[in-house]
Amino acid sequence: MSEEITEVDTEVLARIDTSVPHSARVWDYWLGGKDNYGPDRAVGDEIVKVMPDLPVNARAEREFIGRVVRHLAGEAGIDQFLDVGTGIPAADNTHQVAQRANPKARIVYVDNDPIVLAHARALLRGTPDGETAYIDADLRNPEPILRQAAQTLDFSRPVALMLMGVLEFVPDGDQAHTAVRTLLDALPSGSYLAIAHSVHSPSMDEAAAKWNASAATPLTLRTRQQLEEFLGGLELLEPGVVSLPTWRPEPQTSFRDRDVFQYGGVGRKP
Repeated sequence: MSEEITEVDTEVLARIDTSVPHSARVWDYWLGGKDNYGPDRAVGDEIVKVMPDLPVNARAEREFIGRVVRHLAGEAGIDQFLDVGTGIPAADNTHQVAQRANPKARIVYVDNDPIVLAHARALLRGTPDGETAYIDADLRNPEPILRQAAQTLDFSRPVALMLMGVLEFVPDGDQAHTAVRTLLDALPSGSYLAIAHSVHSPSMDEAAAKWNASAATPLTLRTRQQLEEFLGGLELLEPGVVSLPTWRPEPQTSFRDRDVFQYGGVGRKP
């Protein structure tokens, strides 16, 4: 896989437009990363003016991913993960958390973002006993994701489907539901769906308006009820769809004392 990425590096770099703010790079900026540019920081700062806690959402989501993967790879015994909407690699990516619990875990990352593809080598450094792969594909077109993921994952056994901060960028509700359902329908009983998504609040609505006024890919906020609908037909794990820091918090979980308008939940396919 790393050889394939090397061959396309020139093409990938040509697809990256640093003059326009990009969601993955703004998120990276809020997380304190270094893979961002002036336009990303400018729109990130403008959004923070109307919602100072927005970087909290980013950090809360990163912690949520860790708790979800630790539970699924540990107590639930899941050893296969399909992580769609990967984002720029940061600390404790899905494969790192999963393979600490089970060194044989297999993880497939999916993103259609050239900036993420350019960093995919970091996502492919897993354990010798496990396997990691990266697919350059779009959630809105799920069939190629399934075809390519089948080269790494065994769809006859349970898989955890991770949709962390990606459904916001599929504004059409029917298209978003179709994509999620297509992926879930390909997974066997005992599989899981984990979602994190920004939700409406006065400050989040204003922040989203500023984001959408830029040249960046538009995002859509949804309600808690709308997020629950994505998990419809699944066995919803306690405590349901909640503000991320309140989903099975651990002693070190941050931000439990404030409203975080990034919600999430996990469901098991019967």
